[in-house]
Amino acid sequence: MFDFLDKYDVLGAFWTTVQLTLLSAVGSLIWGTLLAAMRVGPVPLMRGFGTAYVNIVRNIPLTVIILFASLGLHDTLSITMGSDQVETANFRLAVLGLIVYTSAFVCEAIRAGINTVPVGQAEAARALGLNFTQVLFLVVLPQAFRAAVLPLANVLIALTKNTTVAAAIGVAEAALLMKKMVENEAQLLPISAVIAFGFCCLTLPTGLILGWVSKKVAVKR
Repeated sequence: MFDFLDKYDVLGAFWTTVQLTLLSAVGSLIWGTLLAAMRVGPVPLMRGFGTAYVNIVRNIPLTVIILFASLGLHDTLSITMGSDQVETANFRLAVLGLIVYTSAFVCEAIRAGINTVPVGQAEAARALGLNFTQVLFLVVLPQAFRAAVLPLANVLIALTKNTTVAAAIGVAEAALLMKKMVENEAQLLPISAVIAFGFCCLTLPTGLILGWVSKKVAVKR
């Protein structure tokens, strides 16, 4: 039933999916944390930017963002992301699009974690002479991340599944391979089962491990 798998590089396609997920996750965590800092910061202009970014990006379909990254940045503006090879450029543009989209959800997860930190701790830190940046990164964010592990795990799982949208611009990940397999093989159910099993192997351990981590690092109040 699964003899057709010998013709395709299934592991290679899922490795591309893993690379998309990891690179996008790191970029989203960094940019999402900065957005969260803007949203709770004292500067009105930065708060407005952070709020507008999150509200706008969350309401734009990911497919639109990925296609804009390819058609708008690459084809129209000739932004190659440091590579003249189309496949490499599309991979990097897909990572960029995923970061732009996912960071909005990371921001909200971290902001929710910030809201769990007692106000008195920030006030005590300011009384010791720390400025806003020091209070945020030395006192508030370490506790906020501990409270946000589980929401961030859900964002990571959603990001793993969202990498399938990269197939729209020709990135050779699992969804694009599935499309090719369905076109060439008359075995829709086995093909779907293989791809679904592959994604379960990526997402289920992620949820279980980060769920365990969330319980271990949770701040007891």
